[in-house]
Parts: sequence; C-alpha cells; structure tokens
Amino acid sequence: MQTIFVQVKCELGKAYEVADLAVQTVEEVSEVHSISGQYDLMMKCFLADGDDIGHFVTGRIQTLAGVKDTFTIITFKAFV
Repeated sequence: MQTIFVQVKCELGKAYEVADLAVQTVEEVSEVHSISGQYDLMMKCFLADGDDIGHFVTGRIQTLAGVKDTFTIITFKAFV
C-alpha cells in the first residue's frame, strides 16, 4: 500500500462540493481536509502497490468537477 497526499485548488466556491464528491466517488480517498494557503483541500489517498500515481491523480482527482489544479506529495514512511 502506498500513501499519497494531493493538494487541490478548486474553482471559487466549490471546495465543499469537491470534497464531498471525492469522498463519495473515489474509494482510494480516505480523508479530505480543508486547508489554508495556495490550495483549498488536502486529500489523503491509499493506492495499491504498483498503482500508477500519475494516472490516479490525472484520471481520478483532476477530473472531479470543480478541480482547477493539484499538487501531489508522495510519502515514504509513516511514523506512529
């Protein structure tokens, strides 16, 4: 299992709609948080080992209605 975080910039006024749509329709998305700064949302996603991160982001996240831009963070290790 690989974990990625995707920061999402939304169309004006659409952040809550994008967050709701992501949680309801993209099973790899485990959490969505509203954030401050250049981006509106941060999505925590779990992908199966070997899944193509680029295809996931461009095909499943960037195509959600209301998404303007994304920034992907690839993780290496979780410390618990």
